[in-house]
Amino acid sequence: MASKPRISFLKSGGLLLALALFAPLATAQKESVPAPKDDSVYAELAKAPKKAAGRRNPMEHDPEAVAAGANLFDQHCAECHGATAEGGRKGPSLLAPQVQQATSGTLFWILTNGVVRRGMPVWSKLPEPQRWQLVSYIKSLGAAGKPSQ
Repeated sequence: MASKPRISFLKSGGLLLALALFAPLATAQKESVPAPKDDSVYAELAKAPKKAAGRRNPMEHDPEAVAAGANLFDQHCAECHGATAEGGRKGPSLLAPQVQQATSGTLFWILTNGVVRRGMPVWSKLPEPQRWQLVSYIKSLGAAGKPSQ
């Protein structure tokens, strides 16, 4: 009977010894796990399909589209992206080079599909002309900072 507690002690001692020996290996394995891929808030822009990215804004040269897009932005986007699109609590800056250098088709694709895992809603229920107006407005923000040619 006295041997049973001793066996239990040896088993538990062996377990402790095994944990002590292999714990550093587990830690080393965790450290060698590669970091996640680019988690930039602008990484989604690169995911637009070529066909979508190549779409042209049919309202590109319509000055009224920019004004209409500004109104839509105030209603639907300013809460997250800030009143002047400089970025806010929830949404990134739309003045960033990554956004301003993106094609109109890419921006339209992002508006249509959203970036749900980052909190950007899907705006596909917004009529297509209104999404293009938003694109016109967003693109106009970058033009305001460019020197005249």
